[in-house]
Amino acid sequence: MSLSIIHSRALDGLSAAAVDVEVHLANGLPSFTLVGLADIEVKESRERVRAALQSSGLDFPANKRITVNLSPADLPKEGSRFDLPIALGLLAASGQVDADLLGNIECAGELGLSGELRPVRGALAMALALRAAKLDRELILPRGCADEAALVQGLVVREASHLLDLVNALQPRSDAPLTRVQRDPPPTHEALADLHDIKGQTGPKRALEVAAAGGLSLLLVGPPGTGKSMLAQRLPSLLPPLEEAQALESAALLSANGQFRPSQWARRAFRAPHHSASAAALIGGGCEVAESLRQMRNRCDLNSH
Repeated sequence: MSLSIIHSRALDGLSAAAVDVEVHLANGLPSFTLVGLADIEVKESRERVRAALQSSGLDFPANKRITVNLSPADLPKEGSRFDLPIALGLLAASGQVDADLLGNIECAGELGLSGELRPVRGALAMALALRAAKLDRELILPRGCADEAALVQGLVVREASHLLDLVNALQPRSDAPLTRVQRDPPPTHEALADLHDIKGQTGPKRALEVAAAGGLSLLLVGPPGTGKSMLAQRLPSLLPPLEEAQALESAALLSANGQFRPSQWARRAFRAPHHSASAAALIGGGCEVAESLRQMRNRCDLNSH
């Protein structure tokens, strides 16, 4: 079979858009072309995939004209997550794995030059998107990020540590299936900072309790050293525990940045930027943000008059 299609996903903020990795082998001048609005990291996967296949003892179709299309073509792709889908597509198109077994899986992973699979960011976002799509597919990820995806209930998540593990599992009538990862949400043992740690401050503590009970916004104003940050740091201890959907969304945000830790499961995020940080530093840059800040400043000036 000279054409194969592998299912994967690209990170787009907190969402993971579906991407079809189409691999085509044809006769002609040997080449390896990758198209589909891919950035430099994705295009560099050609060399990683080539070395990984050869180091693993697999055949690389060096005498073929290889075309890899990442569809949809108008969706930006970044990162090294498409190494594994591209490698599997080449193996399926050249007949080294059973292409019929690839239709019901989604995968992502970075390949080392030895064929080792390395973790990628956004495993939780991929799992949440796959569950939302209600597709009957298994999710295959490298060891190290598959445990994150297993936090999403209702999915079959399997892990692999080497490319050869996948090749053996995708052979006809294979008796070497990949390990299925099953994981319950980790318990939270770390105690949150509590209001009992603060002596005095009766009025501000009462304001924190009212804001937490009513879901209200809170503005703390005062000179440095009066305890504003100390009080704000203890606000999460007054809020109710995160529901599963909220905990997954918070964990997906941390996973997209590569910062998710099991000890942070179901914990409300707290950020303490420096007092000298500008509004643009807090919100982000760009023309749209600058225009929003300008309009906000104009409204404040009008209200002051």
